[in-house]
Amino acid sequence: MAKLSYKISYYVLYVMFIAILAVLGLFFFGGDAQGDAVLMGVDPEMWQPAQTDALLYLMYALFAVAVIATILAFLFQFGSALKDNPVKALKSLIGFVVLIIIVVIAWSMGSAEPLVIPGYSGTENVPFWLKITDMFLYTIYILLGATILAIIVSSIKKGLS
Repeated sequence: MAKLSYKISYYVLYVMFIAILAVLGLFFFGGDAQGDAVLMGVDPEMWQPAQTDALLYLMYALFAVAVIATILAFLFQFGSALKDNPVKALKSLIGFVVLIIIVVIAWSMGSAEPLVIPGYSGTENVPFWLKITDMFLYTIYILLGATILAIIVSSIKKGLS
């Protein structure tokens, strides 16, 4: 008999697939934006889907679920490893500490200079959001580079042994 956690994750996965497909269906086949949802200053020939907000909120929710699940899984794994082998558990913190260091470095690399965006009058062109955006981008670049480097090093190491 399969473990309960496997069964739950199996059903949660399919519920998420159904929700994603439903929202994508609404986005692509839900028609054009009407009234206040129409963005002014956009070429009227361009398609403005009516359910763009639903798609954005779904992406926010999925991102939040992924972050929360990652943190909970890390804490659960760390807690169980701490009981069995405290030294090994403390070594597992190295990855988390390195990630925090990378995020801090990426934050410090980010620019706080407001962008010149013709026609934009929103409130997000402020130093905090600009640094957050740069932080995410630089973190992705650093982690992608580290992943490629790890693939190359492990291939060389495997080839030598």
